[in-house]
Amino acid sequence: MSVVKNGSTVSLHYRGTLTDGEEFDSSYKRGETLTFQVGAGHMIKGFDEGVVGMSVGDKKSITIYPEDGYGLRNENAIQEVPKGQFPDGFDFSIGAPVQGTNPDGQQITATIIAEETQSVTLDFNHPLASKTLNFEVELLDIT
Repeated sequence: MSVVKNGSTVSLHYRGTLTDGEEFDSSYKRGETLTFQVGAGHMIKGFDEGVVGMSVGDKKSITIYPEDGYGLRNENAIQEVPKGQFPDGFDFSIGAPVQGTNPDGQQITATIIAEETQSVTLDFNHPLASKTLNFEVELLDIT
């Protein structure tokens, strides 16, 4: 029987919850499996490591602490930005995500956390930073 190792391509279903039981993601609800190559850097470290050793048909609970997930919150990732950097008529709703491009040309996402007359405060931390993540994983295929 084949088992998952670094370099394997796997297809699986998962349900992700926080420690309070709140569901933050589910492939079951989307009706789409997740397929990725283990160890290729496409998934958070704890998820990659958590599926290693599984066989097709296995179900497993994986707990991922912030260090192996989306990291700890970084207060330096909160920045005030002039409103003039946004298009005219932009809706500055608190809690809304905004997307842009950093100086290196990479796509970045932030959340609006405050609005002033001339500026907005953006939080560039991942929304799941500093959170412990729990996944229920069902392995469907290994190639």
